[in-house]
Amino acid sequence: MTAVTFSQWMSDIQQRTETALDRALPAADIAPARLHEAMRYAALGGGKRVRPLLVHAAGQLSGATPERLDRVACAIEMIHAYSLVHDDMPCMDDDVLRRGKPTVHVEYDEATALLVGDALQTQAFLHIADAPVCDDPQGQIAMIRQLALASGSRGMCGGQAIDLAAVGLQLSLAELEFMHIHKTGALIRASINLGVQCGRRLGDDEMASLDHVGKVIGLLFQVVDDILDTQADTATLGKTAGKDAANDKPTYVSLLGVNRARELAEEMCADALGRLAAFGDASQRLAELTRYIVRRQF
Repeated sequence: MTAVTFSQWMSDIQQRTETALDRALPAADIAPARLHEAMRYAALGGGKRVRPLLVHAAGQLSGATPERLDRVACAIEMIHAYSLVHDDMPCMDDDVLRRGKPTVHVEYDEATALLVGDALQTQAFLHIADAPVCDDPQGQIAMIRQLALASGSRGMCGGQAIDLAAVGLQLSLAELEFMHIHKTGALIRASINLGVQCGRRLGDDEMASLDHVGKVIGLLFQVVDDILDTQADTATLGKTAGKDAANDKPTYVSLLGVNRARELAEEMCADALGRLAAFGDASQRLAELTRYIVRRQF
């Protein structure tokens, strides 16, 4: 399909996203300067950028322009960054390290961290609403609604609430999946759905199949995350290793054991790749990303 290797493509999109985010965020010297500086600290200079990569990979299925994909990718990444800032605060996971550097409430203070999360969330919706990301204005409104659903109480925030309530409990596999379909999976699922919608309209069956792929990849990402939390060290992860076990949180590893969790990850990967095969060469990057997610080391 292309002479550009997957590693080079991934690096190009990561750098492209960093540049686009730099432009999308308020400058650090604009008042209130401390808040804007902290927003940039939270969103720039780190992370795997998995969600922007998924946006751009999905956009190849519909011939979307890179500029439209940049805007959607930045909006989703701002939502993700805000969720990490709040997740790390003392009232939630109380973590001191994120992406290899002090968390926002440690580097600044708790009040600033709270405001950073709030401001990144609203900046995300401002950014996706500020310019066309699809051909139809009504379609763009629908895309913004999808992002809101994926981010709120019926998506990521709802999953976080379930996660907090589940500390010390032994969940069933179905209950664990329900939690992570929302907490981790909703924004990953939205990355694929919204990326595709930046280009030509696909058929309902194709969209349903890609929605399934997004659901599976969202769960796959969490299964691998749970494995890495028990197998990798803090320096490799860029965040505190072993935190889930220390906080008595239910995970795929605590429920299934490491070996079965690895098997489940491979099964999920095969499921997603099977669905993507029907899209031919256009799904190459999305298929490569799926393999990368299951084999990543951090």
